[in-house]
Amino acid sequence: MTEPQLYRVSDVVELLNLSRSVVYDLMRTGRLRTVRQGRSRRVPSSALHEYVALLEREAGGKR
Repeated sequence: MTEPQLYRVSDVVELLNLSRSVVYDLMRTGRLRTVRQGRSRRVPSSALHEYVALLEREAGGKR
């Protein structure tokens, strides 16, 4: 099975194990990139990978 290209917020909540309000805050602050699909906001799979890489870089700098 292939990985979806775009995720709904509810999918991101489950994938990242974060609350809905935290995901919306990440989107609002630009830490989690989104795109518009019609009237909906979607999170590209590449944005999820970028966000996890950002967390890894931030954690690596604090060791």
